[in-house]
Amino acid sequence: MHALLVEDDDRMAQALGTALAQRGHTVRRVGRALDALRHAHEAEFVLLDLGLPDLDGLQLLRLLRTVCDAPLIVVTARCEERDIVQGLRAGADDYVVKPFRMAELIARIDTVRRRTDARTPRSGKGSSGGEGRTVRAGDVEVDLAGRTVTVAGADVRLTRREFDVLAHLAARPDEVHSRAEILDRIWGDAFLAASRSLDVHVAGIRAKTGRSGLVRTVRGFGYQLGCPSAPGEWDERGERDEHRGRDERGGRSGR
Repeated sequence: MHALLVEDDDRMAQALGTALAQRGHTVRRVGRALDALRHAHEAEFVLLDLGLPDLDGLQLLRLLRTVCDAPLIVVTARCEERDIVQGLRAGADDYVVKPFRMAELIARIDTVRRRTDARTPRSGKGSSGGEGRTVRAGDVEVDLAGRTVTVAGADVRLTRREFDVLAHLAARPDEVHSRAEILDRIWGDAFLAASRSLDVHVAGIRAKTGRSGLVRTVRGFGYQLGCPSAPGEWDERGERDEHRGRDERGGRSGR
């Protein structure tokens, strides 16, 4: 596999490059955002530092996601929760904080590569005929084969991971999916239950579609595809959609 390593620190770049080469990867190392964008099309996966000299790393991440769909892991010293959430929402497949154990980073790379292989979410495999069809929930349409989402006929751009989560729920819309199941299928690790990654991506789906009820929280268990109404519209129970959302504990919001 060919890696694009975006890292301006020479010592860190050398250590990462050596570790990747020892595992059979070829590596192109760049230290500036402009060079990263120039070589992004070559990459089969990307390691991205956020502390670059010519552009903020989060801005570069957003730009990379417009031209490159390769698996991407942020490797940075930024450890604030806000930075981690922003990185995941901007399209990172994983977020590793420096200092880190090299063996752990390599394991995370292998996991991300497996689950994003050929841009096909693992949730599509063995999902009882979920592949190759369009699932509708209210005015939301999820094209599982085309990996597109529309709301009221308008395209909605989700990150790859956000789509993977939504597609996993949509492939079996009548089932409630546990957090462990989703983490295992999408993240490749059922023991990431303490991570906020799943919650961040669910929040991103709700915010970008403007349909808070599209992903329904099942108290103490996980998530299920919902059937949302447009904001401000009355549903069949006579409740407005913006008051239908459930928090992570399953309680009513806005009441």
